[in-house]
Amino acid sequence: MTKTIRNFSIVAHIDHGKSTLADRLIQKAGLVNERDFRDQMLDDLDIERERGITVKSNTVTLPYQDADGTEYHLNLIDTPGHVDFTYEVSRALAACEGILLLVDAAQGVQAQTLAHLYSAMEHDLEIIPVINKIDLPSADIESAREQIESDLGLSADDAVLCSAKTGEGVDAIFAAVVERIPAPKVDEKRPLRALVFDARYDSFRGTIVSVRVMEGILRAKESIQLMSNQAVYNIEELGHHCLVRQPAKHLAAGDVGYLIGNIKRISDVSIGDTITLAENPATEPLAGFKLVKPVVFSSLYPISSDDYPSLVEALEKYVLNDASLIYEKDSSAALGQGFRCGYLGLLHLEIVQERLEREFDQAIIMTMPSVQYHFRLKSGETVVVDNPQYYPDPMQIEASEEPYIRANIMIPERYMGVVMELCRQRRGENSDFHYPAPGRIEVKFDLPLAEVIFDFYDKLKSVTQGYGSFDYDMAGYRESDLVKLDILVNGEPVDALATMVHKERARTRGVQICDRLKKEIPRQMFKIAIQAAIGRTVISRSTINAFRKDVTAKCYGGDISRKRKLLEKQKKGKKRMKMVGQVEIPQSAFVSILKTDDN
Repeated sequence: MTKTIRNFSIVAHIDHGKSTLADRLIQKAGLVNERDFRDQMLDDLDIERERGITVKSNTVTLPYQDADGTEYHLNLIDTPGHVDFTYEVSRALAACEGILLLVDAAQGVQAQTLAHLYSAMEHDLEIIPVINKIDLPSADIESAREQIESDLGLSADDAVLCSAKTGEGVDAIFAAVVERIPAPKVDEKRPLRALVFDARYDSFRGTIVSVRVMEGILRAKESIQLMSNQAVYNIEELGHHCLVRQPAKHLAAGDVGYLIGNIKRISDVSIGDTITLAENPATEPLAGFKLVKPVVFSSLYPISSDDYPSLVEALEKYVLNDASLIYEKDSSAALGQGFRCGYLGLLHLEIVQERLEREFDQAIIMTMPSVQYHFRLKSGETVVVDNPQYYPDPMQIEASEEPYIRANIMIPERYMGVVMELCRQRRGENSDFHYPAPGRIEVKFDLPLAEVIFDFYDKLKSVTQGYGSFDYDMAGYRESDLVKLDILVNGEPVDALATMVHKERARTRGVQICDRLKKEIPRQMFKIAIQAAIGRTVISRSTINAFRKDVTAKCYGGDISRKRKLLEKQKKGKKRMKMVGQVEIPQSAFVSILKTDDN
């Protein structure tokens, strides 16, 4: 009966209590006893619990009985909270009829709160505002109500007050979900169409696909077809998510559940794809599907070249759990064999690095992140470059373009000056201001993605003392003056340190890298020059002085020419040594380049 089904999601800015509220709902529904309960039940990864973020979405079916004794099935579809996973969020919302929009009573409406609201409006969902953390001493409920009305345009009278930590107001949330979120509008007689909104890999069962049945009925033992690639699979098992999998005979239109077929790799399934029956397929897929493309690129290398085979094995296992990571073989004269990887964003890059180190025990080095640049050549050809090694011949370049984002920054008004300065330093343009509430300001800037992927978010948090929030959308490519910055150590270019930068920023970046390397590379018996160059033009230089033996120590008194003779002899020896000497760059030097505290 679809009348007793409610499909909803909880969305919020980072650290507004989404996972904690999900825990309280699960406990109240009686799905877990006190002995088996742990915090953040829907977060499987250690990194999710430590950082307080949701990386991999989860689903759970909550049984609920109202005052009249009617049994309801409430399908909570959890969503990732970070801007890197915007597409996954949109597909999860497409599987819902309504959302709980969480607002922190102490912090109020933030940038991602607005972003999620707009996503929900695009999908025409019922929005229930929830003011969380009302138990905090710093909670300002009236201010939160005002912001819900002024910033979000929602009625504050409809807001539900709760404390996810103490459990206060959870009953009211259950009642609001049942009363205000509509039941699914479905047609079971039409050919099957089911939306894939998540997939995870199980080492025993293969890929487990989470689906929302939009039309028709999905039955066990049937043959299904994925409409994006026309692949056909047989369903071995299907059912509902109730923390543990509960098998069922069928999933009707409106239901949310899982299916297990003979799908061996998670990359065989695309998020947002449409499932239909192989024998009686639907004529067209559900709207909104797209292939997710990486926007940030970096190379991975093992610290020891002997560990390369184990890194290959680790990446093969890792992509079974994360199909959005794209990698191909790469090599560097300085670091040896490795892989060039594509990520959804900088958080995704950090997660991949941490999971490879923790779960697969890999000691790795990552090169500087870069983005995809477009170069239009004089021959009329356009080339896409994400690796400095493939930078085209400057004489052949007609024009170059780099990706831009439209950044949406929410800050208290007193921080406006420092945030404006930060955005200007990162080549921000087309600024726009909006005052959603007294004392708060929403700043919009067009920024180059390359300027954001390093440490923009950390810098923003620093200059606003933690009160700034940041969200962005891709804004296409714009023409830009790009150059390749080479780093030379003792006259030899180090390919792993090369980077593509805007011409205006090249000198600053070159000085920074040279200074960092000077601190990290050990002194030798000869002088070492560290240079940053564009083509043949050196734009920055640092020198590591040689160890010096005092060859004149045995000369006491006598003619000065004796001392000069010894110094000249030493000078010739050092010159000869410099010509044949090899400078080994320590692994810490590559790591230090990625840290941009003084950028």
